[in-house]
Amino acid sequence: MLAGSVSAKLPRMKPYVLCHMVSSIDGRIWSSRWRPKGNVVPGLFERLHDQLGGGSWLCGRVTAQEFAKGTEYPPSDHAFARENWFARRDAKAWGIFLDAHGKAVWARQDIGGDPILVILTEAVSDRHLAGLRADGVSYIFAGGTEIDLAAALGTLNRELGIERIMLEGGGGANGALLRAGLVDEISLVICPVVDGSTGGPIVFNSGDVDLGPAPIEHMTLTSHEVLDGGVVWLRYRLSSTA
Repeated sequence: MLAGSVSAKLPRMKPYVLCHMVSSIDGRIWSSRWRPKGNVVPGLFERLHDQLGGGSWLCGRVTAQEFAKGTEYPPSDHAFARENWFARRDAKAWGIFLDAHGKAVWARQDIGGDPILVILTEAVSDRHLAGLRADGVSYIFAGGTEIDLAAALGTLNRELGIERIMLEGGGGANGALLRAGLVDEISLVICPVVDGSTGGPIVFNSGDVDLGPAPIEHMTLTSHEVLDGGVVWLRYRLSSTA
């Protein structure tokens, strides 16, 4: 679970958050369902990620499961204090994942050379913490049972000096940070394809409950570009009322 509330005791020092997504014209992000297949541009997301400057990137729990290679951590009788733990601090870029209750079993320590860091709540098990340490996966805590997103970003800035994060899905993670007023910029790449069905993941999602409009005060177009194949790349700066 993700908590979007910002504590009055926390400073607003946080990384600049740029949400970068590629979608169909109906806002869907599951590219295997896009048609026509001939309009899907291989490697487009990664190429534009690099063009935007790359760096540390953040994804949600569902995406974490896609990257994780393990199935189960072994039992552990060690009790761990709920304190941030870093396998290293000198990374140029981090692969950061929201995983409130410790569902992803990594069996790896990096993705494409970027070391993994997970954002947990104190409800995670000691067994999971032992597994993360054995894998060399860094972790921080941000909340008791729900992730306090503002606190997590503050810790990343304070502890690791991260000044900019690429927020790259899925829709639940994007929607949670948007609703918390923590997204500074959106890079939306619209491909000339259609999903056309219901139930697939979308760019911004708030679950099955209608939470009302997102707390966006201003949204300003800063650039637009038509790429090869009819792809349209839009960039917006946001200001929030949250």
